[in-house]
Amino acid sequence: MNSPNRRSLEVDFFRGVVLLVIAVDHISGSVLSRFTLHSYAFCDSAEVFVFLGGYASAAAYTTLAANRSPSAARRRFLKRSWEIYRAYLFTAVMMLLGGALLMWLRIDTPMMQITEWPSFLARPLGLTFDVATLRHQPYLSAVLPMYAMYALAVPFVVPLAERKPVVVLFGSLGVWLFASSLAQWLPSAYAEGWSFNPFAWQLMFVLGILARVQPIPAEFHDSKTARWMTRAAIVVFLTFAFAKLFLETQAPPGYMKQNLASLRIVSFVVIAWLFAHAVHAGWIKGLAKSLPSVVNIGKQGLVCFIAGACMSLVIDTALRLISVGQYQWMAGLTGDAVAIGSLIGLAAFWRDRKEAQRARLPKRQAVPAHATNRRDR
Repeated sequence: MNSPNRRSLEVDFFRGVVLLVIAVDHISGSVLSRFTLHSYAFCDSAEVFVFLGGYASAAAYTTLAANRSPSAARRRFLKRSWEIYRAYLFTAVMMLLGGALLMWLRIDTPMMQITEWPSFLARPLGLTFDVATLRHQPYLSAVLPMYAMYALAVPFVVPLAERKPVVVLFGSLGVWLFASSLAQWLPSAYAEGWSFNPFAWQLMFVLGILARVQPIPAEFHDSKTARWMTRAAIVVFLTFAFAKLFLETQAPPGYMKQNLASLRIVSFVVIAWLFAHAVHAGWIKGLAKSLPSVVNIGKQGLVCFIAGACMSLVIDTALRLISVGQYQWMAGLTGDAVAIGSLIGLAAFWRDRKEAQRARLPKRQAVPAHATNRRDR
């Protein structure tokens, strides 16, 4: 897919698409969200994002370890964990401010409670402490503590996955099997625990790591076995899509996503195999080259995730204020366009900002472009 020391164009493209999908999926009046992955599969953009996070983390670690040293790679991921934690705090603050906005505008929505703003008003110092210690995780900030934990694990998991992939895979499966019990050790003020159980979702992250350090050989992609696997994957995908579109009468219980239910894993693996085959055929690279703005969003991953979370809350609030009857779909489509356009613009601004910062560095301190890109993984 890519050389060891360069970013994967396809992975950045997928990450960009997923970041856009995450933004529109959290806008209740969105039109585009009716056609995203969760509508016809038993998984959604969350599985894709965590998997790609594992892949990109493995790529960043192995590249830095090869170009500098394993100790430098370990230090980088220790710093990365701190960066993600800071991003979590910033996102949590933005979610609280979103709740304040909802209250100020007197908008009656369940989103008010999950922003934690009412709890903040009741006990500001206590909630601030709880947010800092991960006991309370306001709305869309809840996925980031999991990533901070995974960044700390990367220096241990990636080298082992290179040497003993079977041990890593079965070890990850073992942790996933006992994830519900292990989650009781996590700090949480909620009876149901964290929105994303990190002991369950680590399986997606580890699969991404293994996909990077133990890639499927091109010869296997061209084999008869692979062709039969592709046919079987298409059948399963279509079966799941039919069940999702025509047989499912109500949303699945939240714990299935929280603890990464086996049905979600199977659904994701089937789709991942089909897209892996598309990558091997070169179709995704061609598509990515024709959509550089989407690729750039994928490169500016963390900042675009935070911005997407904030924009989705603001746009969702705006749509709840608008009542246009039969033209509500036009308002929803406009909201989608604003979210997508804003992310494209922000990603371009952030890229130009980083390039300007590199240009101001003395030549002896200048950081290679591929090294700077690793920071966004």
